[in-house]
Amino acid sequence: MYNGEIAKDIAKRKGINERDGILDYMGSEELGANLFRITQTDAKLKRDKINIENDAYGTHYHVGAAIRKTIEDLGGTMPEKLPTPDVSIQELEQEELNIINGSSVYVYVKM
Repeated sequence: MYNGEIAKDIAKRKGINERDGILDYMGSEELGANLFRITQTDAKLKRDKINIENDAYGTHYHVGAAIRKTIEDLGGTMPEKLPTPDVSIQELEQEELNIINGSSVYVYVKM
């Protein structure tokens, strides 16, 4: 779905640590596309009874390519061109917990 990029490449492009998890640094549009890719790949693997690792990799690639083509056909923004949120989902969750618990509130400002 990312025009040949793997997770390591995506993390580098986004300027995040690979261990932090790239899904945690995606906006709703990018997350939605990834969720669709994940669910459709899982469904195809089950439907076609694919259980050989190399075949699963190929299926994953083809589903991702089809979703990328759909985004392109709809005139959407390619995933690698979407902005990276300033903060991760964990940071947002922590901020919300701090508010709920009456703790200090952290404000994240992009510089």
